[in-house]
Amino acid sequence: MPEGPTGKLHVGVLAIQGGFEAHLAMLRGLGAEVCEVRTPAHLDELDGLVIPGGESTTIVKGIASAGLGQAIRSQHDAGLPIFGTCAGMIVCDDAHLGLLDVTAKRNAFGRQLQSFEADLRIEGIGEEPLRGIFIRAPWVERLGPEVEVLASWDGHPVAIRDGNLLACAFHPELSNDSRLHALFMAMTTGARRRSRGEAET
Repeated sequence: MPEGPTGKLHVGVLAIQGGFEAHLAMLRGLGAEVCEVRTPAHLDELDGLVIPGGESTTIVKGIASAGLGQAIRSQHDAGLPIFGTCAGMIVCDDAHLGLLDVTAKRNAFGRQLQSFEADLRIEGIGEEPLRGIFIRAPWVERLGPEVEVLASWDGHPVAIRDGNLLACAFHPELSNDSRLHALFMAMTTGARRRSRGEAET
């Protein structure tokens, strides 16, 4: 896409249901230009897309009713980086949009009363643990051979990367630690440079 006067990354957040506003605020704080995504047209000229937490069944139904499913798949196939958090991980798995070569288990750690926080060491963001906020969280119960596990909890993968798709089982947007979003923005910057034939720096 044209960079515009600022050259900022243009990142969309799926705004059908769930905690999209906190993602918008965190990405804006990292210097991205952000927008809410509700229709296929909103995907045009994005550098990256976030699929937030919420209720996965409601989000999947909203994607279908808005005609977004094939549009998101096409953008992903064309190289658009996508970041799915909590329910967003489920939405991206092999049983739903089919973007991730994983199977995610809904409410794997328990229902609302079993919500918890944990310090996670996540590959690629530094040595300092990130505080993961798990709310009716999934985990990954099947991993494809090319999927990279970035963090696990209680023996289950909770942060993964599969090519240009990043996903986690918790809510990084609810903490004051933006390093996982910064990792996604770094992925997005790299994808934009590659699409333009620019050298990596």
